[in-house]
Amino acid sequence: MFEQFFGFTTKPFGKTPDPGFLYESPQHGEALARLEYAVEEKELSLLVGDIGSGKTTLSRALIDRIGEARPVILLINPRLTPVQLLRSIASGLGIQPARYRNELLDQIHAKLFELYESRREPVLIIDEAQLIPSKATFDEIRLLTNFQLDDQNLLSVLLIGQPELEVRLERAHYAPLRQRIGMRYRLGPLSIEETTRYVEHRIRVAGGARNPFTEDAVRAMHAVSGGIPRVINTLATTALLDAFGDDAPTIDAPRIAAAAREHRLREAPPLNGDRIEQPHG
Repeated sequence: MFEQFFGFTTKPFGKTPDPGFLYESPQHGEALARLEYAVEEKELSLLVGDIGSGKTTLSRALIDRIGEARPVILLINPRLTPVQLLRSIASGLGIQPARYRNELLDQIHAKLFELYESRREPVLIIDEAQLIPSKATFDEIRLLTNFQLDDQNLLSVLLIGQPELEVRLERAHYAPLRQRIGMRYRLGPLSIEETTRYVEHRIRVAGGARNPFTEDAVRAMHAVSGGIPRVINTLATTALLDAFGDDAPTIDAPRIAAAAREHRLREAPPLNGDRIEQPHG
């Protein structure tokens, strides 16, 4: 629709977690590097961040970087009982799941050892992990880390979720799982400088030769979005559509304000720019 008008070859601010559009801000680049290291070390890892902060996009970028080197089991709806979790993992490993838990565990262990012998240890990624319904399912995840040899694990596990996941895991009865977390990272919002580079990056990846957003427009997007990439995308797309309808080649701050009103968004409170990073649980 507006792509040709602004000189784009594709939509620059789509809603899907396309890893091709990943902007590696210092924190996103650090998070991805740590996740890659955790996969190599076959660690249990935790990545948290607010809704729309880029967690899922990072996970897709990680999957792209893993490529064919290791099987990846991606669970995007973790509202599972312990047995349902094991069945999902078995299916992800190409196994016809058995009916009972002990048989499932035997199947999974045999497959993990087979993959270890071919140096293709798998990666389990659980997105929206704050939706895991019970401690029993978390306990099953912890027990998966018991699949190991004397010197290494046979499976990497990545838990991705909103900040309430981290709060939940701080409860006393989650201590056995928490103590096994080898890598933690928390994504914060983008700064104003990172927001500017984020917008420019996505326009460049979309084939744009010029940035139609004025400096004031980008500042307005940052003020409204609080530096959350998904909200930036929503504001930018709405403003592009609005400008296209008026044959306006440049997008200024009033158009961002109009987009914010359309989506019932208000200016976010000031950010302190802090990043929370906790290497070990």
